[in-house]
Amino acid sequence: MRRKAREVALKVLFQVDVGGADPAEALAQVLQRDKLPSAAEAFARGLVEGTLRELDSLDRTLAARSREWRPERMAAVDRNILRLACYEMRHCPDVPPSVAINEAVELAKKYSTTEAARFINGVLGQLARGKPQDS
Repeated sequence: MRRKAREVALKVLFQVDVGGADPAEALAQVLQRDKLPSAAEAFARGLVEGTLRELDSLDRTLAARSREWRPERMAAVDRNILRLACYEMRHCPDVPPSVAINEAVELAKKYSTTEAARFINGVLGQLARGKPQDS
């Protein structure tokens, strides 16, 4: 169910990023369509709230690892997949980095492109290896 929770979180983050949606309203609307068990819903809610709370820090971290691609220049779906995975890798100790990376790649394959999946894998791989230093 965590995979579905990540999809819900991605949909909400995308709506907030691209459409300027209110996070709580967007989450309520997505959860109305994509029903989740209470534990998965809580996980999705935590991902959305945490990612939005840490947005500036996450974007700085991603910019340091995405050779010449600042987050604002990335495709919106890719940017939000990266933010979500970066948040998990930095703030969810119960999620191994390899799982966060794999889940992000799967989200990219489903919602973006094969090229995006490779890009996301590369950026998150650098993050997992700790290179370069956080800004």
